[in-house]
Amino acid sequence: MSSDLAAYGKAHISTGIGRQTDFVFEEGHGSYVTTADGTRLLDLSSGIGVVNVGHCHPTVTKAAQEQCAKITHAQVNIAFSGPQLRLLQDLEGIMPSKELDTFFLANSGSEAIEGAVRIARQSTKRQNIIVPDVSEDEMVDYCLKRLRMLLDQETAPRDTAAIFLEPVLGEGGYVPAPPAFIRGIRDICDEHGILFVADEIQSGFGRTGKMFAMEYSGVVPDLMTIAKGIANGFPLSAVVGKKKFMDAMPPASLGGTYTGNAVACAAAQAVLRVFREEKVLDNVAARSKQLFDGLAAIRQKPHGKLIEDVRGKGLMIAIQFTSPTKEQVRGCVVKGCAERNMILLSTSIFDVVRIIPPLTISEKEMDDAIRILDESIADAAKQLAA
Repeated sequence: MSSDLAAYGKAHISTGIGRQTDFVFEEGHGSYVTTADGTRLLDLSSGIGVVNVGHCHPTVTKAAQEQCAKITHAQVNIAFSGPQLRLLQDLEGIMPSKELDTFFLANSGSEAIEGAVRIARQSTKRQNIIVPDVSEDEMVDYCLKRLRMLLDQETAPRDTAAIFLEPVLGEGGYVPAPPAFIRGIRDICDEHGILFVADEIQSGFGRTGKMFAMEYSGVVPDLMTIAKGIANGFPLSAVVGKKKFMDAMPPASLGGTYTGNAVACAAAQAVLRVFREEKVLDNVAARSKQLFDGLAAIRQKPHGKLIEDVRGKGLMIAIQFTSPTKEQVRGCVVKGCAERNMILLSTSIFDVVRIIPPLTISEKEMDDAIRILDESIADAAKQLAA
């Protein structure tokens, strides 16, 4: 039956949707998903960094179920929504600065980015947007100099509305931005009246060990985009910013049919309750150390020579490989993990895999993950040497 469903999906879902496996997921609980044929898989993807408190967390599930019996669609351009307002009160309390106090709720990360672009352009009356490459520690001065050259030669400050930055680069290989680089961008923005927009869509909600990765730098952005982990799988995202910029938008210039959905907002409130009650950030710190220690031990083994770099913060970790052949290592490792009933994702075009388990993953589950990674990297070394 599972193979029949997968075959139907291949025939009737656009090829524009990329897909790593042909698994058909039917259930998910905690750190595991179960397929239609009953295979249980340890999930190191969290649905690409979404189910931060685990699949179908009971507290989140109960909140959504109860909200479904009250009101499911409280359209935000018609009236306020109780679940939305209560969520915003909770969100305001966890922001990295009290200056970030005004919100626009949407459905997805891409909608949040679009909203931030529109707010930046309306606030500054400028059009251009810059998305710089993330600097490495030893290249901060060089990268900031390049950014200044860009403003001198290609997009004048008077035409530049905003600079968008992921504090931990996502699809580009999980590269944390050095705090000095983030502070340098803040200085450039202040110098020219350009808005600093922090893209916390993947790094937010505890993923890096703090609620938001920007906290490591101490820099306060003008706008911040959040999504993914906010509602643990229910479609919800947001732009949060300083009031003077958020309120530059005229009435009815933001919105959407489903924005700030009542059920998603109730789920998001429950997510924040789980963070508080279960001390999720403490678990992130413990499991992050466990993972880094485990990967360091693998690197001491003969097959560990395939590992060129281990980087990241919290439970947003990347392993970058170096291959002895023209074939990338990551495909072999991802395949080996799948054969051992574990989901592991690669990232973009680079020879990198990313480890983004639920933030509630247990010590035993992390031990199992490290063991499977070890075995899969060992197999990859044998395959590439053959």
